[in-house]
Amino acid sequence: MVKRKALITGITGQDGSYLAEFLLSKGYEVHGLVRRVALQDSTHRLVRLSHILNQVQLHAGSLESFPSIYQILTKIRPDECYHLAAQSFVSYSFDDEFSTLNVNINGTHYVLAGVKDIVPECRFYFAGSSEMFGKAVEVPQTETTRFHPRSAYGISKVAGFELTRNYREAYGLFACNGILFNHESPRRGFEFVTRKISSGVARIAAGQSRELPLGNLEAKRDWGHARDYVEAMWRMLQQDHPDDYVIATGETHSVREFAELAFRCLGLDYRDHVVTDEQLYRPAEVDQLTGNPSKARAALGWRHTVGFEELVQEMVTSDCAALGVELPVERYSRASWS
Repeated sequence: MVKRKALITGITGQDGSYLAEFLLSKGYEVHGLVRRVALQDSTHRLVRLSHILNQVQLHAGSLESFPSIYQILTKIRPDECYHLAAQSFVSYSFDDEFSTLNVNINGTHYVLAGVKDIVPECRFYFAGSSEMFGKAVEVPQTETTRFHPRSAYGISKVAGFELTRNYREAYGLFACNGILFNHESPRRGFEFVTRKISSGVARIAAGQSRELPLGNLEAKRDWGHARDYVEAMWRMLQQDHPDDYVIATGETHSVREFAELAFRCLGLDYRDHVVTDEQLYRPAEVDQLTGNPSKARAALGWRHTVGFEELVQEMVTSDCAALGVELPVERYSRASWS
């Protein structure tokens, strides 16, 4: 039996590594597009893939180069393409709007154009984001909610979404948009607020610091686990017809709640350690994002399996273990969280 081939851009990231694991478990031949520097510094840049490096095939390329994308697609001729690569840190997109827009928009365009020309039968997934909704006009947000992005990152994702939809409608590509709400894990980058909190708690517990500076504690997000969300990506490409889906838990929690629970995992009071730093606020804040995943549940048979409390505890436990800090499990229980 011939294995199905999948190409993942952004395979070295949180989502890419979980998706690679998932596809391997399904018997796929998994290929990943990575920057050449990643292959030259595999110890640090491929750390999320270290346990499966011998099972995936990596190809050096650049999303900023159409010839590079064209060459890789010609060589692999994938059955499925998961376009996850992007400059994905929202705060950074305010500092460098030009590179964020260039890489995220042109990179998506290059991959779509390459798929259309070389492997038009390939099924394509684009990683959209809840940041596309930004200043949302309704809560919860659905597939038909109007976009109002509040950052260069959000704008770039809207452009990628529309490019994907246009290639589906104009050229008949099997192209899907996943509008994924916030999804985290122990593999989340340290620059993101959730990992900043979990790693900050671990450092405080290890005696390496006393304070944790955070921005807007009242910002509310719909947080799920990345391991659940990559399965939704795959399910989209197994359908009879391409479509767009909101992937979310349908629950909302504030940054303050995340911090409170994270510190509570170690028997600590977040108020003794968290300090507000106004420099960490966004120039244009997104106050609340909550997704309605009912379409994904009905059409894909997908639903999240990891709850908010379990997600926070897993992240804190992982960061504590990395610093040799043992989590006092007896102090934590679901009954204690309200």
